[in-house]
Amino acid sequence: MTQNELRSELANFLRTRRARLSPTDLGLPHTARRKTAGLRREEVAQLACVGVTWYTWLEQGREINVSVQVLDSLARTLRLSAEEKAYLFLLAGQGPLQHPAPQQEHVSPFLQKFLEHQGSSPAYIMGRRWDVLAWNRAACQVITNFAALPVEERNIVRLIFTDKEFRRRFVDWEAMAQRILAQFRASSSHYRDDEQLDALMTDMQHCSPEFACWWPRHEVQGRQDGQKKLLHPQAGLLELDHSTFQIDGSPGLKMVIYLPANEETAKKLELLYKQETIAGGVTY
Repeated sequence: MTQNELRSELANFLRTRRARLSPTDLGLPHTARRKTAGLRREEVAQLACVGVTWYTWLEQGREINVSVQVLDSLARTLRLSAEEKAYLFLLAGQGPLQHPAPQQEHVSPFLQKFLEHQGSSPAYIMGRRWDVLAWNRAACQVITNFAALPVEERNIVRLIFTDKEFRRRFVDWEAMAQRILAQFRASSSHYRDDEQLDALMTDMQHCSPEFACWWPRHEVQGRQDGQKKLLHPQAGLLELDHSTFQIDGSPGLKMVIYLPANEETAKKLELLYKQETIAGGVTY
């Protein structure tokens, strides 16, 4: 991503954060006639203790420097979450250095063995572009058969937004997809010079109307523990808790593990696992 593109991204991000706040949120008087959704630029500038002209230039993507102190003030004024604040600092060139992007992402034999030892609990490892690099048998049984997919389609974002079966399988797909997109934006911001990552974002805006509609909203969210509900074609409703773990020594690699959220789901997962084992299992 070029410096011009970064400044444009920063400007768009600030505008969307400003638009979601109302004057009453920040103790300002509400007037009946307002042409602008959310706060006005001059209101943000006043609350953040910066000049109106300077802040206007910032939202116009002009080439100006922004100090850490000013970014802190803007983050407080716009009520940014911790993830949004980190994203703001990255766009303004005040965040941590980008993670070095290895030429080839590698999953060690130990990590593959660890995945397999999760038994009936689905688990997979994804890289910096959210490509699925390794998985266990349960992930193929429950989520999708990664082994049967072409390499270029083994990508969580691509699957969520373009694969019809993937969409049908997840209950409340829209909320889940918006959350994943916000997490993907936060994650991908650490690799601004990755041309293949940029190409993925561009391609997704052409392939998915929902991605194209939601991406400009600039929602940012960190990956958190959560729960997903899936409608499995054989097992029916599955309720799964999930968490994501950073792999030490490989900043771009993350492991996602699903566990049954209740006893009924645990029994269904065990049954699926046993049936596949007896039948010879899926390839992985």
